[in-house]
Amino acid sequence: MSETNRVHNGSASEGTSSPSANAGGGAARIRVMPDSSEERASTGESHQGKLARKERRRKFGWTSLSYTARVTLAFALIAAMTGLVAIGVISFVWEQHFQTYTASNMETLAETTASRIEERMEADSTLTIKSSAALMPVEAALEVTPGIAIKVVDENDVAVFDSSNRINGIPNATSSLEPKDASKVALAKIVVDDKVVGSVRIWVYGSDTLMRGPDQEFRENSYQAMLFASLVAIVLASCIGFLFARNLVAPINRMTKTARAIKEGDLSARTDLHGEDEIARLGETFDEMAESVEKDRELERRLTTDVAHELRTPLMAIQSTVEAMVDGVFEADAERLETVNSEVQRLSRLVDALLKLSRLENRATPMKEEVVDVGELIQSIVSTHEAFVADSGLTFEYRAEKGVLVVGDPDMIRQATANLISNAVRYTPEGGHVSVTVSKGDIMASIAVRDTGIGLSPEEAKMVFSRFWRADAGRNRASGGLGIGLTVVKEIVDRHGGWVQVEGEKGKGACFTLHFPLYDEQRTRTNDKREQQRQRQQQKQQHRQQLLSGARQQRSAEGKSASNRKK
Repeated sequence: MSETNRVHNGSASEGTSSPSANAGGGAARIRVMPDSSEERASTGESHQGKLARKERRRKFGWTSLSYTARVTLAFALIAAMTGLVAIGVISFVWEQHFQTYTASNMETLAETTASRIEERMEADSTLTIKSSAALMPVEAALEVTPGIAIKVVDENDVAVFDSSNRINGIPNATSSLEPKDASKVALAKIVVDDKVVGSVRIWVYGSDTLMRGPDQEFRENSYQAMLFASLVAIVLASCIGFLFARNLVAPINRMTKTARAIKEGDLSARTDLHGEDEIARLGETFDEMAESVEKDRELERRLTTDVAHELRTPLMAIQSTVEAMVDGVFEADAERLETVNSEVQRLSRLVDALLKLSRLENRATPMKEEVVDVGELIQSIVSTHEAFVADSGLTFEYRAEKGVLVVGDPDMIRQATANLISNAVRYTPEGGHVSVTVSKGDIMASIAVRDTGIGLSPEEAKMVFSRFWRADAGRNRASGGLGIGLTVVKEIVDRHGGWVQVEGEKGKGACFTLHFPLYDEQRTRTNDKREQQRQRQQQKQQHRQQLLSGARQQRSAEGKSASNRKK
């Protein structure tokens, strides 16, 4: 065996403990891996350093500022940039103007100097262009206007005077500082006796040389005014930005405060925002959501209270009867068992009714939207209830107009009508009368169930749709209801976009009328399109979720595979 193999095998044997060794009580040899604590420490420090840097950037970055501060700074920066651009443009324009102004002054000075030289030479015919007496106006111009250079040349373009090449006031013909760009030099010819004897050339060493004092002061004041105006603009923009941001953030802060209040348990908190802008509509939507949450919470509380109240009495009756039979106080005869069974069945019906009501209130039950002929639908209900009404000792009448069409769930409409008929039979004494009428209005279809029973007072009419509310006269009837049927009726009508009308008089009967929107073909088509769009959107979302789920599962599988390969 090679040395390498021996080393590897030795390492492997050190890294694992044999069962025999452990069983024999020998000390298991544990392989000591290379100390990677430094690497882990460095990695941890690096990670902590990254977190610290990220936290510092977050703490001192742009996103750490409030929205108001960010908007204020944005307005200030915009004002500053605008001021800088304006100053730059105005400065460029004014500098061009000042350069033109300086060139004009240079030409004037050159012409003036040449004219004075001409006057001297015409006054004294012995003077030439090279004479010092003839060039005295040049010296005077240099003394009066410092910062300029004057050069005088003869008719042969030979320099006779050049102030730019003087050294300590002594002319030096070795060099000249005359600009090579002719546009920067003002030239004026010297004409004596209609003969050009030379010319004067003038240039300046700075743009301010030939500007008068008032002109320089005007320019400096102008720049100072522009700078001051820029500072004022920045301050005003900051104030405007602050006010704008505060006004914009105020409704957002109000929504935040309302959300915090709702989180802490105050479900009555509202933003009370109204308007046509986006934030106002968001506030209105938020209030609607809060109202829905409050309603759901209230429904939950009421349902819990009502269920506890309704279930307590029958459960206690069942419990006491069963305990008495178990203790031998009562015999477990058929009568008592039937009593217990009837209470159990009533509890079962109550639970089923509560579940159905809960699904309706929470919109958990999907509602079909079909074109329903109300007359034909109610006819089927009347046919199934005729025997039930006759057994109760009542007369029954049904009238319906033809062609009364609505869009809705036929099962729900059938259930609502059946509940009204059952309620009318329950609270109408023998010899009474129950009638069902289907009619059509301008925009609504009506299903009216009228009886000659115990009737309703105005106060009872307000409570008739409350959970577990029942008329006193009907409470002790063998066929007494659960007090949920009318609540279910109202929820069904509400889901169809209709409403319930209650009329009655104590001792003379009552009339419940269900109003449903009539079938509108155009509106139905629009609703169908919306429903199709909603379904397509749901399908897209489901497909997207499936893809994301598949991608996550694939990444998880790849991660596990990579981990296994490392092991």
